[in-house]
Amino acid sequence: MDQHLIRIAREVLERPYPYVSGHVATGPADTDITPQRLHPAFHGALDWHSSVHMQWSLVQLLGQYAGASPSADASPGADASREERTARDLLESRLTAENLAVEAAYLRERPAFERPYGWAWAAMLGAAVRHERGWATAMTPLLEVIAGHVLDWLPRQAYPIRHGKHQNDAFALLLLHHAYGELGRADVVRAVSEQARDWFDPDGPAHTSGEPSGSDFLSPALAEAMLMQTVLGEDFGPWLERFLPGLGAGGHSHLLEPPTVLDPTDGQGAHLLGLALSRAWQLRALARSVGDGRADALRAAADRQVAAVLPAVTDGDFMATHWLVSFLLLAERWT
Repeated sequence: MDQHLIRIAREVLERPYPYVSGHVATGPADTDITPQRLHPAFHGALDWHSSVHMQWSLVQLLGQYAGASPSADASPGADASREERTARDLLESRLTAENLAVEAAYLRERPAFERPYGWAWAAMLGAAVRHERGWATAMTPLLEVIAGHVLDWLPRQAYPIRHGKHQNDAFALLLLHHAYGELGRADVVRAVSEQARDWFDPDGPAHTSGEPSGSDFLSPALAEAMLMQTVLGEDFGPWLERFLPGLGAGGHSHLLEPPTVLDPTDGQGAHLLGLALSRAWQLRALARSVGDGRADALRAAADRQVAAVLPAVTDGDFMATHWLVSFLLLAERWT
């Protein structure tokens, strides 16, 4: 399976079109959105943030083979080694100091670009490569720009964005908290934790009957719960009971079943495939904070969600394959 996921991630990253640009032109001389020119590190895979987190996926998958000796024979293992080398070559060509300087300059000049979803995934990529000396050094300027943006943004936003798509603040804060913790930026972690408490600590009970919306790939309630699990520590249990009472024991049961996806080739409809995976990830994490019977129910629900969409991750339309590998890895390996 890992080799298949590596191939999917590499192939979508090498596919320049279709391309969705979030570029805001500053004048008539700033209208060239050629992907490789505008974003030499993060092009392919439809859009900037998907390119970032599919490269994160490759780093995660290649990490399974760290230290393995490439075989020179014609065995299936040799094919696997070639796939891994090709994927690593792609990362080497993207994560260069020159390319990432362009990306850092772009974000520095456009402080609202990809806020907060793309920022969070770029931080996750930086954390994932922190022990790869060349890539880590090249990523540092971009990570510094994003850290500065986060510290500037949080005090200026009075209310969190709670819907189930890219601007969901709970999801972004969760990733930023993890990534900058790994990167040793205690100031960013502290700012994220304080903002999470300010925004979300008073919440509950959650009104989840409106979930999901037609193009959600995140559950607002479960994303918020997993963030608060991270920042509240021992205080999380009572908060969860107030926020999602009875989760795993009959409460909010619709969050435990896979969403209905009628057209997985439609970009917005395909978001619901990701919703199943993000729910699985969050349910498995929340299972650590409830009693045994409820934990079993949450883990079983997570298994159902993954099984329902796995074929689309591995053999689906480009509208699914260009990003779902990342969410499968969250669900399966980062809980």
